Amino acid sequence: MLRCPAGVPFPGRRPSFVPASPWLFSPKAPAVPMNAPISPDLFVHHVLFYVPATASESDQARLLEGLRTLRGIPAIHWSHIGTPAATDRAVIERTYAYSWLCLFQSAADEEHYQRHPIHDAFRDTYARYWEKVVIYDAIGPMS
Repeated sequence: MLRCPAGVPFPGRRPSFVPASPWLFSPKAPAVPMNAPISPDLFVHHVLFYVPATASESDQARLLEGLRTLRGIPAIHWSHIGTPAATDRAVIERTYAYSWLCLFQSAADEEHYQRHPIHDAFRDTYARYWEKVVIYDAIGPMS
């Protein structure tokens, strides 16, 4: 049985709806042992970063650099940095600059992340590059 980086099992081969990704099966992909326990209550932390209208490309690049440092926090089970997708529906929020999404095995792991020195350094060093942050935290079983 295969597991994606988030630890979700799927039987047999890669399902046709899952694109072949060189990252997913590369040596750089996070290793998830076949028998790794999956927490019944996965903690999802999603942060949207809004930059000032006056932010330069250099400012945005610095914020992206800072987000990448957060990946070094061991409590993170899986993470993703993104920008608004080119979808065009009235209900989609696209005015943020970056999305930081990370999954934790438990609420305790997320608390460890919040107190980690890398997270503190990120806030201290890079807060000047955003004007607003919106955070969505959720907990529940992986489905």
